[in-house]
Amino acid sequence: MFTRRKKALSAGGVAALTLAALLTAATGNPAQADDLVTHHEFQVNCTVHHRATNDPIVFPNMPGASHEHSFVGNTTTNAATTLDSLTAAGAYSTTCLNPDDLSAYWWPTMFRGDQPIIQTWAQTIYYKSGILRYQDVRPFPPGIRFVVGSPAATQEQFRTSPGAVEGWECGDSSHNWDFPANCPAGTQLNVRYQAPSCWDGVHLDSADHKSHMAYPVNYVCPADHPVAVPMLEFKIAFPADGDESQIHLASGRGYSWHYDFFNAWDPQTLAALVSHCINGGLQCNSRGFDLYKPDRGQVLGDNYRLPGRP
Repeated sequence: MFTRRKKALSAGGVAALTLAALLTAATGNPAQADDLVTHHEFQVNCTVHHRATNDPIVFPNMPGASHEHSFVGNTTTNAATTLDSLTAAGAYSTTCLNPDDLSAYWWPTMFRGDQPIIQTWAQTIYYKSGILRYQDVRPFPPGIRFVVGSPAATQEQFRTSPGAVEGWECGDSSHNWDFPANCPAGTQLNVRYQAPSCWDGVHLDSADHKSHMAYPVNYVCPADHPVAVPMLEFKIAFPADGDESQIHLASGRGYSWHYDFFNAWDPQTLAALVSHCINGGLQCNSRGFDLYKPDRGQVLGDNYRLPGRP
């Protein structure tokens, strides 16, 4: 498991740990709040399909209005993308292992000078619990969309964001809030960033593409955003070893890192994965199988689909 950035506990944080201890007594799970929160998950693994200067959330129906993004998931994603267009693409119209994940995911393309750095392998997106009561996490509603991070963020804003986990890392270097000066030969330049996981229960989007979502407070959803949904954590890797002085994102420096999500999962498939893996307290792969608890079974077939689907 990766090492998480530690923060000083407030009085509320102590209360959260007390709650964790109570849950431990009831469930036999480890007592650490981070364990209770982050170890209930499933993975989504998707390859980059195309790059384009589009952003259908921030600049809908405005092709070319954005800096360049790298798109994974639904193969039809463009500036005019809607929930209807994503779902109309049909099963298998995705670069994700799960044929019924027709969602669109994107982030700013990385460049070395003026040359894009091409990602040729599957990237990992975790769907986790962001709250102590992982049994309360519910699937994303169809069509929900949001932006995580900001291309206009300062280095300090990136460093202190509740979504930043380790910043940029390569080799033994981590907790970098901008690109490190150099990455050892053969290593990848990685970034992790957590999304808010509390929804207001009403709006699928908002004017700033963020306000309908909120981060948990001491591992509990706030009253104005009461619905716990999966906490996305993008773990994105770039083949960018060596001298990093010419590395930049299409959006700017490393602290301008951000990503977008537009949900178009098949509702039954997403519900099955959330129920079995997140609510069930498992660490699942893309098939909904926990290698460490094989007796709990596998929610999807070997074709990454619900049983009975070809």
